[in-house]
Amino acid sequence: MGLVEPTGFFEPGGAFITDSLIEVPRFPEATFYYRQGKGNGQDLLIFLSEAQPSFGSYDYVLGILDVAQKFGVQRVYTLAAALVEHHVDKPRVLGAATSKDILEELKVHDIELSGNIYVAGLNGLMLGAARERGLEGVCLLGETARYAAKLPNARAACAVLRKMADMVGVAVDMKELDEFAASTEKEVRQLSDQARSEFIQQYTTPIWEREEREENN
Repeated sequence: MGLVEPTGFFEPGGAFITDSLIEVPRFPEATFYYRQGKGNGQDLLIFLSEAQPSFGSYDYVLGILDVAQKFGVQRVYTLAAALVEHHVDKPRVLGAATSKDILEELKVHDIELSGNIYVAGLNGLMLGAARERGLEGVCLLGETARYAAKLPNARAACAVLRKMADMVGVAVDMKELDEFAASTEKEVRQLSDQARSEFIQQYTTPIWEREEREENN
């Protein structure tokens, strides 16, 4: 495991207070994890960050790729959300890649091609910089309802993680994530019903109001 020095990329916006005691400013953690493949399995270098950089995103990405290339990384994966208007019970996984050959590989794994989209933040910038360096790159995007974009979408995460595990040939224990997805489904459905109700109220007119307008005209 290795940590990324946050100074120069993140700007703390305040301080937490616990039991009336003020804590020192806390920077988001950004961590590398390394998994050595067993037998003929592939080695994996995993990078997780608690937040997007406040500034210097491109330099931040280049630093991450510097570490990746020192470990001999040949392909970069990023995982993101494909925003849709409504909640879906079985989220699709869309994909994009840095070459047409990899696009064909995505099709083999039943991943739908994303078409023309814009991937914001590190998930997109990382792959653009990877292509610039001649590295292979893949972006996998799980369908997520737009109105719930700020909430963890465990079902979409499960769908994306299964596709990635299949592509890299790694077995992943999904039990805990599947259980979390089931436990949050009720909350997601409530948000879906609320969003649908607000849409109806905003963009439709009750029949009696329509009749009154027609009479006045």
